[in-house]
Amino acid sequence: MADETTAPLLVSYKGKPAKAPSIDDAIETYMGATGAGQLLKAILLAFSWAFDAQQVFISVFTDAEPNWHCTGGDDSSCAASPCALPPGTWAWDRPVETSVVSEWALNCAGPAIVSLPASSFFAGCLAGGFLLTTLADSLLGRKKMLLVSLVSMSVAGVLTAFSPNVWAYAALRFVCGFGRSMVGTCALVLSTELVGKRWRDTVSVAGFACFTVGFLSLPALAYTFREASWRNMYLWTSLPSLCYAIVLYFIVQESPRWLLVRGRKQDAIDTVRQIASLNGGGITSSFSMLHACAMQHENAGDAGGVFATLHSMWERRWALRRLAAIMTASFGVGMVYYGMPLNVGNLGSNLYLSVTYNALAEFPSSILSWLLMGRINRRSSVVALTTVAGLCSLACVVIPEGSGARMAAEVFSFFATCTAFNVILMYSIELFPTSVRNSAVGLVRQALVLGGVAAPLLVALGRERSFWSFGVFGLSVGCLGLFAACLPETRGRSMSDTMDEEELKQDGAAGAVSPITAASDMDNHADLV
Repeated sequence: MADETTAPLLVSYKGKPAKAPSIDDAIETYMGATGAGQLLKAILLAFSWAFDAQQVFISVFTDAEPNWHCTGGDDSSCAASPCALPPGTWAWDRPVETSVVSEWALNCAGPAIVSLPASSFFAGCLAGGFLLTTLADSLLGRKKMLLVSLVSMSVAGVLTAFSPNVWAYAALRFVCGFGRSMVGTCALVLSTELVGKRWRDTVSVAGFACFTVGFLSLPALAYTFREASWRNMYLWTSLPSLCYAIVLYFIVQESPRWLLVRGRKQDAIDTVRQIASLNGGGITSSFSMLHACAMQHENAGDAGGVFATLHSMWERRWALRRLAAIMTASFGVGMVYYGMPLNVGNLGSNLYLSVTYNALAEFPSSILSWLLMGRINRRSSVVALTTVAGLCSLACVVIPEGSGARMAAEVFSFFATCTAFNVILMYSIELFPTSVRNSAVGLVRQALVLGGVAAPLLVALGRERSFWSFGVFGLSVGCLGLFAACLPETRGRSMSDTMDEEELKQDGAAGAVSPITAASDMDNHADLV
């Protein structure tokens, strides 16, 4: 039997060429079936999405324009807007501190100022995504990057509660978005890389369900603090997030797949031992397969610095085509996904109920995403969902304001968009290998966020004419979603570890011995070492 410290070199097996095992196969072999303990740990990790959702949609309530009324006796003299009335002739229906719009008198400042804090947040997400996305694949790893993002997002959220004016508020929202940019990406990638193949889709969907939980918590919090300051919302969402980050630091491991790609063989072995122990088993055989993986991938994630992963995608045309196509589709999805909840105030219905309906739409969308990923092609799913979302959004332009049909069309559009959002993220995990996966998924998420940057301004313009919100949303998601048709289908394929391995799959390179079979026999046949 090969010694654990000896890296095996596979030459041939029963007359067929043998190759070093993939990281996926090696880790699956040693850590065993995913047990309840490891699965619960992955789901706890996925709960990061709940705090992510709170910061994304918190402005729906904190930045909402409250209702107002005339204080004079003659209501016939009331204008359509309080901006046309002299001071003292009108008042807000609720205390002025319940919203940043009423506290800082932003209602007459114009759409650009009203939408500035929300746009600043998404701009921060965009900047952070492009500047930080490669760190999880290069220097920091998934776990450290997730913790840094959670802590910076939480601290910025706490400081936001003490903003003295709209300019400081917008600046802190930018910082919060910058820190938040990698939370969902790292949580998604790390949670799926810590479990076996069988549980990847389930863990991914668990993250989306946790996002829904975070989204649903907002109307409950907002209703609780409906007569109190909007600052309470930031404190009650940011402080728990900070405590959660401390818990993660002590109980979650780094991805063994990333450790192997980075050449940290011993750290990977130690992590796999911990996972195997948590799964109720132990490693009794040698680490021949992991040694082989280390040899095969020892240069996969090394030199080139922080942006080496982006460079490796840039120099391969197939990777650029995939990235461009899925980012284009993601931009349209992001515009509707982030814009629809901000736009519920333009429906003419109850704000709390409208946001709750949108949040509840995410639960069935998570279930549908899980079903689609297991049974239906990814590419056709994205095209069909974005088309439906676009048509329903366009229907909101022609349906009369305040009607139940308009609310139903908006919720169904958001439901289809949520499902497309989930499928695109899981699809992007399969499209790119381990060595660049976090960077690629991060860029896809930034395309989603880029759509969110434009959404607040469109929502503000849509208060006067619904085409600028619902119409533009529908055209964007419907037309740009067609770019997904350019992507390869990944259903049923195993995930690659390196760019070279992905290229071999494209070229149809096959004929190598199964790595599990080769390594299993290698432990019993020393002549293969």
